Amino acid sequence: MRCPFCSHDDTQVKDSRPAEDGSAIRRRRQCPSCAARFTTFERVQLRELTVVKKGGRRTPFDRNKLERSVQLAAQKRNIDPERIEQMVSGIVRRLESSGDPDVTSDKIGELVMDALKNLDSVAYVRYASVYRDFREVGDFSQFISGEKLGPKGRKAADQAPNEE
Repeated sequence: MRCPFCSHDDTQVKDSRPAEDGSAIRRRRQCPSCAARFTTFERVQLRELTVVKKGGRRTPFDRNKLERSVQLAAQKRNIDPERIEQMVSGIVRRLESSGDPDVTSDKIGELVMDALKNLDSVAYVRYASVYRDFREVGDFSQFISGEKLGPKGRKAADQAPNEE
């Protein structure tokens, strides 16, 4: 592993331990050249995935990009980071085990929306606003009423009926 500080080619592993419910290994490394320490994560990758964008462009799948988009939607929400990590790992596992190395950006977006819907309704609406390209306030209210979410983000069936 190359040192990110001095680019020395060989670094030493000082500590290894399981991370993310055993789905990854966290390694603490030290560079013998500059003595800098850094952490790496090693994950199982079942297959190389390619994302097919709406315009037909193809790019390699980037787990970090997926994780950043979910974290952005969940920003300032009281959601345990471990739950977000588990959700992202679950989405990646579903994509990798689907059997198809090509996955559409729409498929990824739908998987994220399904997972966020069960995790946090506000993060779900935030993600949907970008994914579905909301342009006006009316887009939010139309989406929320279509999803039958009430003003507190709970399903309308879980709330007391409103008199209109």
